[in-house]
Amino acid sequence: MNTLSYKTVSANKATVNKEWVVVDAEGQTLGRMASKVAKLLRGKYKPNYTPHVDCGDNVIVINAEKINLTGKKWEEKQYIRHTGYPGGQRILNANEVFAKNPASLVEKSVKGMLPKNKLGADLFRNLKVFVGPEHNKEAQKPKTINLNDLK
Repeated sequence: MNTLSYKTVSANKATVNKEWVVVDAEGQTLGRMASKVAKLLRGKYKPNYTPHVDCGDNVIVINAEKINLTGKKWEEKQYIRHTGYPGGQRILNANEVFAKNPASLVEKSVKGMLPKNKLGADLFRNLKVFVGPEHNKEAQKPKTINLNDLK
């Protein structure tokens, strides 16, 4: 007798299908691009998405130096850190962070959109950001994704 099964199928580390994808940051707005990349890292675009499992793809972001920020964010957006010493608070604006390392601007924005726990740290390791159109992950045979096609 053929009966219906109403069991929820939950993905785990063994059953998840991880792929490598390339995202071109040229002409993209930083926050909008970062939210879509964070969704790709979590696996929210996949039908077998499970919140507590790393079921997302490995994402390669190229052309990080060609990212856009809207309005006055280049001068007014602040990145605050603390050295650990008394009076050790340091503030950099987006221009200063971009001048030191354009890839870190993309990494910081994506990391802020991931969960703040062990899973978020594991997901962040699946992100590779490169300045320029070249990357060293050709052996993984990544496929290119157009972010404008994603919701």
